[in-house]
Amino acid sequence: MGEVEKRLKEKGIELPPPPSPMGAYVPAVTAGSLVFVSGQLPRWGDDLKYMSKVDSDLSVEDAKEAARLAALNAVSVLKAEVGDLDRVKRIVRIQGSVVSSEGFVNQPQVVNAASEVMLEVFGDAGRHARMAVGVAEMPANASIAVELIAEIEPAG
Repeated sequence: MGEVEKRLKEKGIELPPPPSPMGAYVPAVTAGSLVFVSGQLPRWGDDLKYMSKVDSDLSVEDAKEAARLAALNAVSVLKAEVGDLDRVKRIVRIQGSVVSSEGFVNQPQVVNAASEVMLEVFGDAGRHARMAVGVAEMPANASIAVELIAEIEPAG
């Protein structure tokens, strides 16, 4: 068991199974030393857990839980792509897209939950650049999507 897996176990963090793509794309692409993980929704397997607009239909606290789950899905997809999470040198960037009611401007507060997942899982290697945006709608009426870019060590 690698160091990241040990950290997950110590913290009681269970990664969800990598969800199936919802369209004609792949969950992750490796290009050189970078892995690009497609936007992940707050799903457990293929079951969408958090839906609708943040602030009017979904509380900020529930939106943070949605962001956390979406981020864990991104880590799960990353693991499926690279095999061993110890290969992750650093999380380079995440983007959180939050389905927001009109006038809601606290997307960074919601996406902080995803950023915190990266720190919990990867420690200092989880420090990253970030973008948090509000959007009008999301596929399947999901409340948030999180995507990430990670730098990895070569295999072997």
